[in-house]
Amino acid sequence: MQTIKTDILIIGAGIMGMALARELLARNPALSLVLIDKEEDVARHGSGRNSGVLHAGFYYTADSLKARFTREGNQAMRTFCRENNLLVNECGKVVVATREEELEALFELERRGRCNGVEVTLVDEQELAEIEPNARTVQKALHSPTTASVDPIQVCSCLRDLLRRQGAVFYFKEGYRSRKGDHAVETSGALVIEFGRLINAAGLYADRIARDFGLGMQYRIMPFKGVYLECSGQIPPVRTNVYPVPNLRNPFLGVHFTLTGKGLVKIGPTAIPALWRENYQGLEGFRLDEFVEIVGQEARLFWADSFGFRALALEEMKKFRQSFLIASAARLVRHLEPEQFRHWTRPGIRAQLLDVAKMSLVQDFLVEADQNSVHVLNAVSPAFTCAFPFAAWIVEEYGLGVKQAEGKAG
Repeated sequence: MQTIKTDILIIGAGIMGMALARELLARNPALSLVLIDKEEDVARHGSGRNSGVLHAGFYYTADSLKARFTREGNQAMRTFCRENNLLVNECGKVVVATREEELEALFELERRGRCNGVEVTLVDEQELAEIEPNARTVQKALHSPTTASVDPIQVCSCLRDLLRRQGAVFYFKEGYRSRKGDHAVETSGALVIEFGRLINAAGLYADRIARDFGLGMQYRIMPFKGVYLECSGQIPPVRTNVYPVPNLRNPFLGVHFTLTGKGLVKIGPTAIPALWRENYQGLEGFRLDEFVEIVGQEARLFWADSFGFRALALEEMKKFRQSFLIASAARLVRHLEPEQFRHWTRPGIRAQLLDVAKMSLVQDFLVEADQNSVHVLNAVSPAFTCAFPFAAWIVEEYGLGVKQAEGKAG
């Protein structure tokens, strides 16, 4: 059994794990740093299946970490992409109302945007037509010119290469298996890694790892499956992101038109309660223990109708039908050709944290820590946008990169 020593061990080679590694090495290039991941390369789950939208920061209340990091993260990620010759689609976004009752929430989004220092403007129907001729709204819409899109796999691959050049060591197909005392873990490949500090950025499995360290005891990951329909027509229906006014009581943004970093148009996503953590297609990734735990959670939420889960689940299940998803998107535009949208994209799973004590979804980012380890428990959207400033805050808040273990990685 091989033993490796390192100052910092990061579990998870997604956007958050690599953003944390980038921040740590920027502050202290002499750190030895190891990242482990159970997959064969970076960003095989949430980060690589992300829409790539760089949010502007107007959805979130000013007292939240999401509000604190989104505007800065949008700017930081666009700068990173330009400096490394990566795709950036400066396409912007409009949020439209489908009925008069939604205007109050639309105005609340504009207030939040101004409070968060985000460039947003309320526009009338004529002004909306100049921004996006095919969008339609009731009286007013919200324009966000700083919303953009990137290619998330391209971003993550670039980060991986940069980190390697800076001395970070990646061990792929080496997932976390178990804790071995206060300063060591064993991997699925029987490596023992001794560390000064551990960072858990394991996404869908972050809660399970945290519990091994006695943290996050009242939380469980509740997975939601997200799928888009991609436009195959030569003339795309929109030239900017077109979103509905969301239900501000839950963290989902509703069916919308998304422009990718490459300029492709998608409609979606779904937010269908998944039956196990990697419930992408068929029985892929099936684990009986996860199935029993997650279906049990969903049954309790459905029975109690916590946070309106019953209506949410029933509505989301309808989105398995292409016709329903297309009809939901059609409400946002003047004209849509359904035959353009027949191809499902690769599914993604949202690693949404559930507070089992309160029976409610955790809306904001959540991190817990002890003396030796830091656990990123809730890093849902807009975590991709926020990754760089969120990582800087974690490093600062928890004093990472200060304590070092003896020896170097290898």
